[in-house]
Amino acid sequence: MANEEHLAILKQGVEVWNQWRADNPDISPDLFEAFLWGERLLGANLRKANLLGAVLTLSILSEADFFEADLSGAVLTEADLLGARLSRADLTGANLERADLTGADLSGARLFEADLNGAVLIGADLIGADLIGADLSEADLNGAVLTEANLSRASLVETNLTNANLNDCLIYGISAWNIQLKDTEQENLIITRWNEPIVTVDNLEVAQFVYLLLHNEKIRSVIDTITTKAVLILGRFTPERKAVLDTIRDALRTRGYVPILFDFQKPDNRDLTETVMTLAGMARFVIADLSDPRSIPHELMSFTEKLLSVPVQPIFCPVEAEPEPYSMFEHLRRYPHVLPLYEYKDDADLLAVLAEKLIAPAEEKAKAMRPPGSV
Repeated sequence: MANEEHLAILKQGVEVWNQWRADNPDISPDLFEAFLWGERLLGANLRKANLLGAVLTLSILSEADFFEADLSGAVLTEADLLGARLSRADLTGANLERADLTGADLSGARLFEADLNGAVLIGADLIGADLIGADLSEADLNGAVLTEANLSRASLVETNLTNANLNDCLIYGISAWNIQLKDTEQENLIITRWNEPIVTVDNLEVAQFVYLLLHNEKIRSVIDTITTKAVLILGRFTPERKAVLDTIRDALRTRGYVPILFDFQKPDNRDLTETVMTLAGMARFVIADLSDPRSIPHELMSFTEKLLSVPVQPIFCPVEAEPEPYSMFEHLRRYPHVLPLYEYKDDADLLAVLAEKLIAPAEEKAKAMRPPGSV
């Protein structure tokens, strides 16, 4: 329990407390597990105080000095810590959920497994802070400086890191999802453990992926499968044309390919160019069914002009209403990675020639366009 004398002096107000601290510089205040819910302690001198397990929920602690204070396990939920000095303070396991730490000095602070969910840390100084296992989900760190902080195993879900400085942070085991990184400095992020050779990246969002590539053979196998066996199928496969889709997919599967279907049954106002571009970039080759003129002209044009190493095999089923593919296709014929258009009558006709006339030429083109030595 807290030292009753120390607690009584604090209850007399900040002015009396700070004077007592000035008169007794060698005394370290003992406020162990003190119940200070909602107390107004603006500018209080709590340097090196023992506040382990103290309850400071909703307390006004703006500009308070907690230098080297022990706040392990303390509850500071929704506390006002605006501009507070918490440099080298021990906040291990502390609850700072939704606390306002705008402009606070947390340099060198120990925040091991601290709960900072929803906390406001705008412009805060977290240089060299220990944030191992801390929960920073939905926290606002706009403009915060976290240089050389240890964010290993920290949780950053929907965290705002706009304008923040993350240079030289340790981020091994970090969980980062849907974070805001506009104008964020993120150079030399260390993704490995202390006892492993140092590997750094310059992008927080790709850090987890890079680490998995280095240490997970299954992930590497998946990447290899995607880049060497994936085939993108583009088209507008209405229910009546599902047989065509099934024919193409089955033929690809039996030959060891991994078919990826992109069906252009979509809202008219939705721009899917970027999605198609990403999928095409991963594919060994693309089979594009041009039978429906509403299907893929814009998207096909976009990636065909940019992804010059991905073969495109166009196919077309002429009908009375649409005896020819859309006019823009003539422009695409001139690209060397676009194979000759193949016209088919129905799914049975397509199945009969799919392996010989479509898959084999596309595979040969893919091999020819790959760098020497690649699969």
